[in-house]
Amino acid sequence: MALTFNDGPSPETLKILEILQKHQVVGTFFCLGANLREYPEIAKRVVQAGNAIGNHTWHHYSHNVTEKTASDEIDNTGVHIYRSSGAKSFLFRPPGGRLNNGLAAYAQKKNYVVLMWSIDPKDFLQRPAAAIANSVLSQATSGAIVLLHDGGGNRQQTVEALSAIIPKLKQQGYRFVTVPQLLEMQATQKQGIADRKSP
Repeated sequence: MALTFNDGPSPETLKILEILQKHQVVGTFFCLGANLREYPEIAKRVVQAGNAIGNHTWHHYSHNVTEKTASDEIDNTGVHIYRSSGAKSFLFRPPGGRLNNGLAAYAQKKNYVVLMWSIDPKDFLQRPAAAIANSVLSQATSGAIVLLHDGGGNRQQTVEALSAIIPKLKQQGYRFVTVPQLLEMQATQKQGIADRKSP
């Protein structure tokens, strides 16, 4: 299972990193360029701790954009991901999950993997921690991608929810991986099935 975090980096990211490190798990952080410019050190810590990093555009636009705006939004964020963390990212998550406003199309053209999610506990609404945790726990499946947030305001509820989610799912036998690790495992699995089918 992959835990993913949108809209950082921010000072809240440090609290989430602390929880992940405490439980020895990793996540994938989809960063906004504007925040990378403001908090490059936090992005560096994300990657140093073994987490993956992804592109979430510069401004988080969800309206329709021209190709020029899409290129500014995505390419500039990519540059700041590399500058701050030393990582080159091929992961893109469209703001608001909008696949038809020009951003995802540009990302695909640039060979990004456009990544959505399968579990959304709506933590961006700052719901109570128990509600966030229950939402994730009740929908947990192998290969799931969980959408959480480490930016956009106070994330105390998300931090508390993670403290409940991680140990419970570990008890159930789940392992937490980054999105690139998850994609690699799925590709290996598909290849294994294909190999078994061929005579």
